[in-house]
Amino acid sequence: MSKSTEKYIPQVVLEDLKNRAFKIWGAVLFLVAAWVFIILLAPIAKANDLTSISSPIYGFFSHICHQMPSRSFHMLGHKFAVCSRCFGVYSGLVIGMLAYPLFRSMQKIEPFPSVWLILSLVPMAIDWSLTFFGIWENTYLTRVTTGLILGITCAVYIVPALVELSQITLLKSHKQT
Repeated sequence: MSKSTEKYIPQVVLEDLKNRAFKIWGAVLFLVAAWVFIILLAPIAKANDLTSISSPIYGFFSHICHQMPSRSFHMLGHKFAVCSRCFGVYSGLVIGMLAYPLFRSMQKIEPFPSVWLILSLVPMAIDWSLTFFGIWENTYLTRVTTGLILGITCAVYIVPALVELSQITLLKSHKQT
């Protein structure tokens, strides 16, 4: 069998790959948006004396984030479940996921150069370092902005990676039939 015949992918499978890519993107977007919603649900529940909802949320996110009140956004008089920088990262993931299909085909799985991911950490490192060394005190704006930069950039790497994993599993199942 020639190599070109071995690499042949039927049009039906290619269409399935395209549909699967959008399904994965939609599912991940839903999960990330739900994650942000839960972060916002904590102060809303606490403000309405629904501690049976707010306490587990705050408890769960305490394992992920320091939740310092002075570094967290507040809603209805209560802090978010995460600090402003973490909220920026998660919000950035939502924004990046929403924007992804607007600037790149879902079928493209080639990753961007990893230098962009590393560079997205630089503003956060500078913001953190300047505060750590007492040169300046970062603000809600600098924390959320540096988090947004990282979150948006991470989305650009996560989507093609998940699409590629999906394609690999579909193509393996196609070759076995």
